[in-house]
Amino acid sequence: MAKLRTERRRQRKKSKWKKRILYSLLTLFVIIVGIGVYLAFHTYKAAKESYEGLDRPGEKSELREEAVTIGKDPISILLMGVENYATNGKNGRADTQIVVTLNPKTNKMTMTSVPRDTRVMLPEEGAGQYAGFHKINSAYTYGSITGYGGNKLTIEMVEDLLDIPIDEYVAVDFEGFREIVDSLGGVEVDIKEGFWEKNIYNNDKRIYFEEGSAKLNGEEALAFVRMRKRAVNNIYPRDERQRQFIKAAISQAISVGTIFKVGEISDILGKNVETSLKPSEIYSLQKVYSSIDASGIETFNIDGSNQMVNGSSYFIPTDEGVSEVTRKLRKELELSASDINVSSDNEDDTTY
Repeated sequence: MAKLRTERRRQRKKSKWKKRILYSLLTLFVIIVGIGVYLAFHTYKAAKESYEGLDRPGEKSELREEAVTIGKDPISILLMGVENYATNGKNGRADTQIVVTLNPKTNKMTMTSVPRDTRVMLPEEGAGQYAGFHKINSAYTYGSITGYGGNKLTIEMVEDLLDIPIDEYVAVDFEGFREIVDSLGGVEVDIKEGFWEKNIYNNDKRIYFEEGSAKLNGEEALAFVRMRKRAVNNIYPRDERQRQFIKAAISQAISVGTIFKVGEISDILGKNVETSLKPSEIYSLQKVYSSIDASGIETFNIDGSNQMVNGSSYFIPTDEGVSEVTRKLRKELELSASDINVSSDNEDDTTY
């Protein structure tokens, strides 16, 4: 009899232990699902707040015969870093412009920097009274002032320069850039040449960068990609540093643990990022390219030189340099070859 009671107690303990395990697993499952739902909702909400369409016929570039499908077709995205801290968040300049191509068939990504001082002709439709020759970074300013759209006019200028369609864009202001880097826990960068740059968030105090590997926080990263007036910029140019940092940031973003920062990052997206990508398209991009190898990203440069025109300094690309980059980009986008029309840079034009 005693043996029977002992066996029953043992069975009850075993049953209770199984139930505890079951409840623990169930609780863990609920927590995981809850986190997933929260992150999905939070990210969707932030992406929706960041969405700003381009109001283009057929929702496509004029250089496309048919609209592209994100995640299925090769696409181009214009990344813009908007400097608007000096203008209280209004009518800033797109001082960073990088054309990114993504091909889902080859899982390949390329980056092409468009120098901020590139000389372009802003059309009356878009720039209004400011039409004329300007640096390409001012297209964002004048497009915003006229109500045409800074993002839209900048995209059209890049399309005209490179003779490729720009399918989507992502514009980030300085505050958004700084906060996103901090949310990622900083970004590890291999600094090739030492230099210093002012910290716009701390009374312009100097931030010193030493050659070698360093983990940069948001303020440091911003100074790293902004510097262009020190002598070292001639051998370690701003465009190169920007592309280098984006590669490093991509590696950091897809690293283990980043997903748990999505809620924090998505808070930033709604406030400091504008994009023509819809939430569903962002999800498609993430799904297709989340495992991309940042070290394999190919970069292209536009050949040209800095020249004085009518008293202002411009970057003047060579016809051959533009043609070569266009050829490469059209190949990545699986588009046919195209003739390039580049207006003469020796015309006696008025600079506004």
